[in-house]
Amino acid sequence: MLSFAKLATSRFSRNALVTRTFTKSSVSNSDHLFVHRDTEYNNPNIKFEFTPKNITEAEKILKKYPAHYKKAALIPLLHLAQKQNGFTSIGVMNYIAKFLEIPPMRVYEVATFYTMFNREPVGKYLLQVCGTTICQICGSDQIFEALENRLGIKIGQTTPDNLFTLVEVECACACVNAPVMAINDDYYEDLTPEIAVKLVDSLKSGVVPAPGPQQSRKTCQPASGLTSLTSEPPGPGFMVRSDL
Repeated sequence: MLSFAKLATSRFSRNALVTRTFTKSSVSNSDHLFVHRDTEYNNPNIKFEFTPKNITEAEKILKKYPAHYKKAALIPLLHLAQKQNGFTSIGVMNYIAKFLEIPPMRVYEVATFYTMFNREPVGKYLLQVCGTTICQICGSDQIFEALENRLGIKIGQTTPDNLFTLVEVECACACVNAPVMAINDDYYEDLTPEIAVKLVDSLKSGVVPAPGPQQSRKTCQPASGLTSLTSEPPGPGFMVRSDL
């Protein structure tokens, strides 16, 4: 009979020789840097403060939360600051931390986790094309290609005139109107490569197109046309007894 020591040694030796094979997809590197690096346009010496108008707006936001739990307003205040500054700089993050009386690290954690906070400057028009499954099936790859060719940039880049920044985003939650692109705060849906190019050309000329579906249907109607609610709806009293 093997002693305990010999048995343990035997098991260790056998296990040491066993190899396990793991299968994984290829590494996909993000185009975002999550560790801050000081630059001429983004460093702690460049201070940020809310404008008087945004101070008023920030105070309205704070009133939505308990006085002893101001940190709950972190995300909406970061959005407000980014809208004013153009991107979420280190100065913005430090200011929000001071404004909410929380450690700066708490702000850094949130700003680096959520991709809607732009850690680098973006163009006047932020083109956010959805590249998730449904939009991809409906042609988002061709839309990316058309926009890259028209603007002369790649995904994650900004045009030399700082007018457009092109990024790929995860599900925009408008699958029924795929493919979709958000331009700043507005959604443009039912896109084709030709329509996408037409949109940026319109913005170049200073005309902001009306948001929403860019083809014949309205809102979220079926692409093939209405299949219900096709007749005039009945008026008041429909199916109600005449004596009531």
